[in-house]
Amino acid sequence: MAGISTHVLDVAHGRPGAGMRIDFSVLDDGAYRLVRTLRTNQEGRTDEPVLKPEEAKAGKYELLFHVGEYYAGLRGGRPAAQFVERVPVRFTVFDVTQHFHVPLLCTPSSCTTYRGS
Repeated sequence: MAGISTHVLDVAHGRPGAGMRIDFSVLDDGAYRLVRTLRTNQEGRTDEPVLKPEEAKAGKYELLFHVGEYYAGLRGGRPAAQFVERVPVRFTVFDVTQHFHVPLLCTPSSCTTYRGS
């Protein structure tokens, strides 16, 4: 299956990052243009693909994860040690027949991503 997907893991609490806002943009004429905004479900995934296989085009994309907003919305509010606010992940789709999965593992003070399967 081609296209783009994502999911979020809240490593600080050992659970999916449910309810995180993610902005999906495409590089268009030298600037990133917002395509859509999604939210993760209870499993930390989006209910639908970020980009469906039939809509995939080669190009540069960005997923902007609103990590600070996510932690602020949890019971008890934003941790005093909140360091990470928004995390832009920019990547290139070079082959539209391949699937691009972009997970984010986060805490209030760190994050990591990779190309998943």
